[in-house]
Amino acid sequence: MTDDMKRVLILTGDAGFGHRSAAEALQKALKTIIGENCVVKIENPLNNPMVPDVIRKSQNDYDAIVKKLPELYKTGYQISDSNLPVSLMEAGFIVLLYQVVKKTIKEFNPDLVITTYPIFSAPMDAINKLSNSHFPFITVVTDLVTVHHVWFNAGANLITVPTEAAAQRAVDAGISPEKILKTGIPVDPQIQNLKEIRVAEIRKELGWQEDRTTILVVGSPRIGSLNAFVEVFDVSGYDFQLALVASGNDEILQSFKQTHWYHPNFVYDFVENMPKLMRAADIMVCKAGGLITTESLASGLPIMHIHYLPGQEKGNVDFVTENGAGQYCPTPLEALKTLSTWLRDDRKLLRGTAENASKLVPPDAAMIIAEKVCDLLNQPKPVFTEKDSTPFRELLANFNIRI
Repeated sequence: MTDDMKRVLILTGDAGFGHRSAAEALQKALKTIIGENCVVKIENPLNNPMVPDVIRKSQNDYDAIVKKLPELYKTGYQISDSNLPVSLMEAGFIVLLYQVVKKTIKEFNPDLVITTYPIFSAPMDAINKLSNSHFPFITVVTDLVTVHHVWFNAGANLITVPTEAAAQRAVDAGISPEKILKTGIPVDPQIQNLKEIRVAEIRKELGWQEDRTTILVVGSPRIGSLNAFVEVFDVSGYDFQLALVASGNDEILQSFKQTHWYHPNFVYDFVENMPKLMRAADIMVCKAGGLITTESLASGLPIMHIHYLPGQEKGNVDFVTENGAGQYCPTPLEALKTLSTWLRDDRKLLRGTAENASKLVPPDAAMIIAEKVCDLLNQPKPVFTEKDSTPFRELLANFNIRI
């Protein structure tokens, strides 16, 4: 690397796909804008052996907890979503993650840090407060509406939020308005580029039937009865084809493969061309994750939400339904009713829902954030000067509990 090469470090987590997907979208956008003069590295510090097992394994346990104990998850989310619990959580994150985040920064020597996972903001703030140079860092919020207070650490140079409701949450959490930028959630820049290509052309490339209504179903281990929804569609008399994505889950994949389908179908395991599948589809059936919801809306794709996590995903459901971009269908029968309504009268309502979806979120959020990153990269490069043996008591003394 040359001395004038810019380095951007993106810290993310792997509890679900959304945080990493947003990080990858930003990586692509930065490479597009800055080109070869910028090295962008995505790192998950939670995978470091220095991190206590209880934190490192929490990513793998996340799906099991939200599936088997949803009410407990909801209660924990609600109790922790206020100033005092968040301050205690932040102190815990500093205790557990300070050393590993500091090590990650020292090894990569970035000009700027982005985090798409909320638990890294407090350790970043601690590192800046205990060093003589300030590492610029940006927090990129990946929940649409119901955003936990832990996202909003005032030490960030910039906090990007996806909606006006999320911006207000940031203000309520004590963030200065000048630090808040409403951009949308960053999605793969390919979503915007694919809009220039005809749907029939993409379907032909995928091997799908070019003139048939297409339902894209994206699985998740958190959805307990996914096949029940799809099988109800399949025994209906409507004319469509199915694209079924197991999202890397072997149980879902085998269920898809072992079902005797009556409609034309295309089964996938884990895909890396989701923007292309979305562009080629007419309807999305999925859980209400922030990233997949945003990607679908950016693709102009009507959404059938069939499940949501109690807590941050309820707001995603409300955001879609209140803006006429989809429906919440918690049972197979309700999903079938929605499908019937969307397909009648030569798909008139489906076209209107697609139009609403296409207007709801900006598809270029990643590029907007990348441009802001470029502005911050013009500042002098920070130098890491912190002493290696900062007393633990001194570290925590820099943080005030926000009551």
